[in-house]
Amino acid sequence: MKTILYEQVSRIGKAISSPKRLELLELLVQGEKTVEKLADLAHIDVKLASAHLKALREARLVGTRRDGKYVHYRLTNDDVADLLVKVREVAEEHLIELRVALDQMSATANLLSSETRESLLAKARAGDVVVIDVRPSDEYASAHLPFARSMPLDELQKRIDELPPGKPVVAYCRGPYCVMSDAAVELLRNKGFSAHKISDGVGEWRATGLPLEC
Repeated sequence: MKTILYEQVSRIGKAISSPKRLELLELLVQGEKTVEKLADLAHIDVKLASAHLKALREARLVGTRRDGKYVHYRLTNDDVADLLVKVREVAEEHLIELRVALDQMSATANLLSSETRESLLAKARAGDVVVIDVRPSDEYASAHLPFARSMPLDELQKRIDELPPGKPVVAYCRGPYCVMSDAAVELLRNKGFSAHKISDGVGEWRATGLPLEC
């Protein structure tokens, strides 16, 4: 009987054992997406994306809804997003290779290494900093950090005048493996702004019990 129980639990481990499936789950943390959109963002073909999503669906990690000819995928529950955060945190704690790769990937220091989430939230609430969400606008609409402005990376250059001069700017995107916030910080600093990033995305923020807006 115990073996049967462990076999059922292992279905979750098997479902998330693929790097691409982890990436697809991270994308779904940002909000519901079609298989075509997921394939495009993950840089794989639709057939392969469908196969990965089928494995995730069989493990009850994702669900679907049909809208005409399109199938939309979503996480079945917030605990799936929490699981993704916890797995990554355990990996970063135990795998030095991962920590080295993270250091090499991002040249922009994470503001949360010197400031708490709560203090950043308080500053955003008081208007002492401007928090910008550089993800696509549909992901912002699904859920975003409190007091954050939607300024997608591909619009930031032309919308930079919307930011108050002299005010510190904090950028975030999809989480610690997303580099859009690095690109945003580089652009802003080149324009004379005091800019920083946080490695949190909505999944990390939610996992700590802090509020989100939508």
